[in-house]
Formats: sequence, C-alpha cells, structure tokens
Amino acid sequence: MQSESKPGRRDFLGSSAAGVGLLLLRPETAFGSQANSAVEIGLIGAGGRGNWIGKFFTDEAGARMVAIADVFTDRLETAKKSFGVPDSRLYHGLDSYRELLASKLDAVVLETPPYYRPEQVDAAVAAGKHVFLAKPIAVDVPGCRSILASGEKARGKTSFLVDFQTRAQPVFQEAAERVHRGDIGEPVFGHVFYHGSGGDPLPRAGWSAHEARLRMWSRDRVLSGDIIVEQNIHAIDMGNWFLQGHPIKATGSGGRKVRMKYGDCWDYFVVNFLYANGVSVDFSSVQFAKGFYDICARIYGPSGTLDSHYGLGARFNVDPRYDGYVAIGGDKPWKGAERDDTFTAGAIANVKRFVESIRTGKYLNNAVESVDSNLTCILGRSAAYRGGAITWDEMLDLNTKLQADLKL
Repeated sequence: MQSESKPGRRDFLGSSAAGVGLLLLRPETAFGSQANSAVEIGLIGAGGRGNWIGKFFTDEAGARMVAIADVFTDRLETAKKSFGVPDSRLYHGLDSYRELLASKLDAVVLETPPYYRPEQVDAAVAAGKHVFLAKPIAVDVPGCRSILASGEKARGKTSFLVDFQTRAQPVFQEAAERVHRGDIGEPVFGHVFYHGSGGDPLPRAGWSAHEARLRMWSRDRVLSGDIIVEQNIHAIDMGNWFLQGHPIKATGSGGRKVRMKYGDCWDYFVVNFLYANGVSVDFSSVQFAKGFYDICARIYGPSGTLDSHYGLGARFNVDPRYDGYVAIGGDKPWKGAERDDTFTAGAIANVKRFVESIRTGKYLNNAVESVDSNLTCILGRSAAYRGGAITWDEMLDLNTKLQADLKL
C-alpha cells in the first residue's frame, strides 16, 4: 500500500476625458458576478462535514451553493435537499470534481479524504477558483509539496484558506501574541495532546472492500494519513503556532490495541518533538478514551505557563473545566476564556473571512503555515512507525509517497 520515490481579478473599461486615459471600474467584483450578488460556491465532498460546513457558507456568510460533487449518489441526494442544488449541477464519481471545476462558480470547498486533496487543489487553482480547504491538506510529503506549490500559484490572485479554527479565534490569537511577546518568558517545554474517542464501527453489509475504505476513510492510514495527521493536527498546529516554527526532530512510538474491528489506523501515539530553539514538546494522542476528552497545548516558560484547550462543546461530552479554557498563569497572569467555542465558532469565522475576502478582493493565503503543521504531523507519524527517531530533513529527503490503489 506504500511506496517510496525521491524527490483579484477586476474588469476595467478604457475611456478618455480631456485627453487623459481613465480606467473605470465596472460594477463587478473579483468573483465574476454583480457586486450585490452572492458568492457562488461548489462543494467537493458531500459527507457529514461537507454538509455541516456547507451550511455556514449559505446561512452565515450569504454565499450560494450552486454545485456539488461526490463519489456516492446517496450523499449527492442528501446535499441536494440541504442546498437546493439542481440535478444538472450534481457531479458523480471519483473525477467528478473536474466537471464541477469546469462549471461557473467562484470558489470551492474541499471536504474529501485527505489523500485526494493535493490533486484536487491543484486542479482548483489551475481553474482560477478560490479554495477553502479542510485539514489535513495531505497525507504525505509529496502531497504537502504539491499544496505548497498550489498555494504559491494562488497567492495574490485568489483566496487559499485552510480551515484552522484556533487561528480564527480572538482568544487564541491573543494567547499567541502574549507568548510571542514574552509574557511567559522564553518557552522551555511544551505539553501537547489530543485525547479523544472515535468509536469502532464496522462497514455496512453490501459495501465492497473499496467502497468501505472510501466511506470509512478516517479508519484508513493511506486515505486519512492516520489519526496523528487527520485528527491530531488541531493540537500539533497550536504547538507550532505558539513556538513560531516546526520541530527539527521527532522520536516516537504508538500502536493499535483497542479499535480493532475495521481499518488499519493506530489508536495511540507518543512522540517527542524537538524544536530548533531547543524546546522539547511532549505529544500524545489517544483515539479510544472514555471518561476524558481534551485537546490541549500547554507551553511552559520561566515566567509562566500558557494553558490552552480547543473548545469542542457539549456534543463531545468534554469536561467543562477544560473545554475551550485559555489562560496564562505566572508573573503576568491572564484569563483569556473560560470556554471558547472553537469547533463551531472558529469554522464560522473562517467561512465568513473567506467569503468576505472574495467580495473585497483582499485575498487570504495560509498555505505555508498549513504545510508546516501538516509536515510536523507526518514527522511524528514517521517516528512512531519507525519506533525511533527521524529528523525533519531526513523526512523530506525520503519523500515517501503513499498509494491508495483504490478502485470503485
């Protein structure tokens, strides 16, 4: 299953007055529709999260969902009812995203399995579409390189936004600013973890092996990148953000002992990340926890400690003492939030920012930091699979490419 290989547009009319050439702005915006019209969105990947976040575009940001692409017809039918998209704008199949991208719309929302995202993003940027991308952005180093290249092609021409919810929330932004300005002193040590539950379901009767892999892609190492990439990127990105960089080395272990019914993803990881400034980060992940659920990035300095927790909300049965709690203790204490609604409010904030950037032509692009955090997750996974140590440069030189070999 795995192989290795080495390495704002605006339309103007020319005119003249008193012998002077003038450029007159037409009443159209960068997204090609009238200034008072809604931004037109296409959804690629109409599973649970695709439908969930798609509603934020229509209900919270005033955009119009005009096209949907998915591999499965039942998901297309569900999304069709949710968004009122006509049959003529429903696209079916593994390559259906290409038909959607060839149609008239301003932006795409990509909620497909991470394995497919680099290829789809490349096509979306080539088609001149604004891109709103779920994380993780890729499952391997070549995929991350592709995303970085796509982000650079889009820069200054279209918006390219990866949906990191913590980075959209004011309390986390202020926490990062306080750490960066020295409120806890120079960071010495970090404690980062993602301890959650994910169930252990079986495929439905009648699904082929390939269909089961695609429908239950979060249980598939290649399609998802494993839990340290697909899920744990929330916490790992927070660590990189607060420490202003990525690690240079990782030493790890882990395994699969509880979620044994289906798939091949591990259900726990233990990794030590070493950063260039000498900061050591203790990272751990559990995907079968009962009685405890928390996503945390804690940074210790000589003058204080930042304690920050991603807010998941009541639907995940998170202990309210931790859910969305953000604060600094020490010489310069700060109470940021007792309970930040990171999961939902952060997603809505990103959707609104993305749509507004298209309306105004002030384009967004967070490709570089997104790739860094994604590669950090891959570094941790590589160390754990190896059961030892690997450096950042070694990971890049290996350039390991994952192969799904999936057919429907």
